[in-house]
Amino acid sequence: MTDGFIKVAVGTPEVRVADCAFNMGQVVKLAQQAAQQRVKLLVTPELCLTGCTCGDLFLHPTLQKGALEALEILRKETASLDLVLVVGLPVAGENRVYNCAAVLCHGKLLGLVPKTSLSQEEKRWFAPMPEEGVLVDVGGERVVLEKGLFRCEELPEFFFGVEIGQDLWAIDPPSRFYVQAGATIIANPSASYEQVGQREFRRNLAAGQSKALTCGYLQANPGEGESTTDFVFGAHNLIAENGKLLAESHFQNGLLVSEVDVSKLLFERRRAGRIGQQTQETFWCWFSMPVEPTELTRPVSKFPFLPEDGDKDRLEEILTIQTLGLKKRIAHSHASTAVVGISGGLDSALALLVAVRAMDALGRPRTEVVAVTMPCFGTTSRTKGNAVTLCQQLGVTFRQVDIKESVDLHFQAIGHDPQKHDVTFENAQARERTQVLMDLANDLNGLVVGTGDLSELALGWATYNGDHMSMYGVNGGIPKTLVRRLVAYEAENTSNTALREALLDIVDTPVSPELLPPKEGEIQQKTEDLVGPYELHDFFLYYALRWAFPPRKVLRLARRAFRGSYGQEELVYWLRNFYRRFFQQQFKRSCLPDGPKVGSVGLSPRGDWRMPSDAVSTLWLEELESL
Repeated sequence: MTDGFIKVAVGTPEVRVADCAFNMGQVVKLAQQAAQQRVKLLVTPELCLTGCTCGDLFLHPTLQKGALEALEILRKETASLDLVLVVGLPVAGENRVYNCAAVLCHGKLLGLVPKTSLSQEEKRWFAPMPEEGVLVDVGGERVVLEKGLFRCEELPEFFFGVEIGQDLWAIDPPSRFYVQAGATIIANPSASYEQVGQREFRRNLAAGQSKALTCGYLQANPGEGESTTDFVFGAHNLIAENGKLLAESHFQNGLLVSEVDVSKLLFERRRAGRIGQQTQETFWCWFSMPVEPTELTRPVSKFPFLPEDGDKDRLEEILTIQTLGLKKRIAHSHASTAVVGISGGLDSALALLVAVRAMDALGRPRTEVVAVTMPCFGTTSRTKGNAVTLCQQLGVTFRQVDIKESVDLHFQAIGHDPQKHDVTFENAQARERTQVLMDLANDLNGLVVGTGDLSELALGWATYNGDHMSMYGVNGGIPKTLVRRLVAYEAENTSNTALREALLDIVDTPVSPELLPPKEGEIQQKTEDLVGPYELHDFFLYYALRWAFPPRKVLRLARRAFRGSYGQEELVYWLRNFYRRFFQQQFKRSCLPDGPKVGSVGLSPRGDWRMPSDAVSTLWLEELESL
């Protein structure tokens, strides 16, 4: 339960139809297995103490009595387990029978929640949840059947509601009320049978509801053991969180375990303003659960910005967003040309590809894209050759402006020793390149297309008023790991062999601003040796900004994602560097040029990120040092 992670499970026990004692024993086994795995919330299928296919037997007092007796034994058998158990059974009260979910914890019956939305067939046996609570006798106690909200005393963020089966399909499902009351997790004991296409339907519905309500959603379904008279049940179990499927099992009875991040869900609600009116405390039941470390089993991707499973449609969508942004800006400004500084590196290659797409979309010749290479002291033959090939194969106008003499004259003017390879030596080149691009754009009635990416902006790895500046930054919303993937995608989808080879070599070229002289013809200045691996910084950027995770939690996730690749000491070193640079370099982000937002993380000072340039990183670094 640490760091907001609640270990949860959905489980399908083996059942025998109408054999309550046997079914209870199977649920006990599942609960014991779940407790051994430190699960704190276990959801089992709808009506699993009797079986969901009992039909007219649901109306028989014998079955109803057997279910309540099984529930009482289950309550005692699970009293020593540190988990909350949701289990389904029929309950009779006031001349009606209700399809209920019982919620048990530490030997206590926390509540009985009736199903709200019944199918026509179910109405043959059951009544829907009444508007006012109904009193029923359970083990000699009077229990009210009502909406179910349950909250942990030790960790109030662990707050869940129960809806049953088709309640999810309702126009106004109970889960909506629960989330408005503050619940972070919805438990759904269900009894959905198999038919063609039903698996995808259930998956989309559960994941979609978790996204719509910004919650965790747990659905358990019956499996082998239920009657097959008319249907087959496939034990299709699902755990979803905010639109993402964390775990899924099908055609196999047993446990499905993962962790729901309730602190992440609460942050998203606050960020999006989705918290509704809180209900009175009397609407929910408190339970006690000791807080203990949560071992993570949920997947943590190394590359949170990359489309899952190499989704090419998503990559094409990203390129289209960039293209449409630049297309509009070119048309609106009546620019005759789009001027791109081309270095032979990843960022400028992507910017050039987008500029070409924009001109194609405008129905204008590619020659109106002017690509300018500006070799200087650090330029290598590899990057220069790739830049030339790229421009030739794309059919753009290519220009070369050697800036060595201009930079040397500048050094003379300011009295700087050109043998002193310091920040002045480096930045003078970057600013001279920007001056050339800006003046050339003025001369050609064009606009300068910026090449800097999101990762560089986060780290401040840009020369202020140098490559930091442009008239429209098409890569400002694209992190470096995604830049690399987009360039590779363009290489994979071209039939031009020379273009493909140049793009793939660009992908394989070490990231470098090439501001220091090469060593034996090879790139000497490698960015990732200086600021750290971009795969780490993009990971840090995603979790530190998108989800506002504290350093402790970012590091914890990084250890899981990069286990076997980076040790604890290395991760801490680069995470410290990330926070230090991010805070120190905010002034560069406060005056960024326009550019299209692409994903859920952006650093535009006009929209996604507002932060004073004088903010200090002390609190974040102190927490990191304490780990």
